[in-house]
Amino acid sequence: MAISVKDMMAAANAVVPKITPDEVRRLVSDENAVVVDVRDANEVQASGKVPGALNISRGMLEFRADAETPYHNPALAKDRPVVLYCASGGRSALSGKLLKDMGYEKVFNLGGFKDWAEAGGDVEKVG
Repeated sequence: MAISVKDMMAAANAVVPKITPDEVRRLVSDENAVVVDVRDANEVQASGKVPGALNISRGMLEFRADAETPYHNPALAKDRPVVLYCASGGRSALSGKLLKDMGYEKVFNLGGFKDWAEAGGDVEKVG
């Protein structure tokens, strides 16, 4: 039976906790979490990103996350917490579910970049 985007989002939100900007800061400082912006590069250039965040578009995430591919990014390690965000929270939720399916255990969803910026989070300009 085919599933809908609504079904995929429900499954993702069930396994990937949504966290606040303050919780992101704590994870980064206390647990060396990696923050990943899954938006496309043009979106990141237009608005900036969370300081220090990796920009890995959703379409490349599985290749960057899998240590067996030549595209692997060593900052993504299964024993390191990963915090994801996008424009509104949908792509980051789905990306989080993907990482969980790949064996990443500590995966969190910040939601949308605007949530970070509106909460007073610093913004790193790109480009």
